[in-house]
Amino acid sequence: MIVFNVNDMTCGHCVGAVTKAVKAVEPGATVSVNLANKRVEIEATSADTQTLKLAIEEAGYTPVEVAGASQPAAARGGSCCGTCH
Repeated sequence: MIVFNVNDMTCGHCVGAVTKAVKAVEPGATVSVNLANKRVEIEATSADTQTLKLAIEEAGYTPVEVAGASQPAAARGGSCCGTCH
C-alpha cells in the first residue's frame, strides 16, 4: 500500500482528478481517497511510489508520502498493519 497526504485536495473534483491521474499510470490500481483526511491510499500492481507521486503532481496536486505506510505487508512482518502476527 502506498499512502500520500494530499493537502491541496479540496473537493470531489480533486478526488476525481487524483484518481484519474493514478489510474493513467497504474490502470490496475485500487485507489481509496478520504477527502476529509486528505489521504490517498493506492494498492498498486506495478507502478512504484515515485511514478505515482509524479502522476499526482502532474495533475496539479502536492502529494506527500506517509512515512512507513508504503511498505509491503511482508516487509512489516506479513500482516496488514504490522501489529498482528
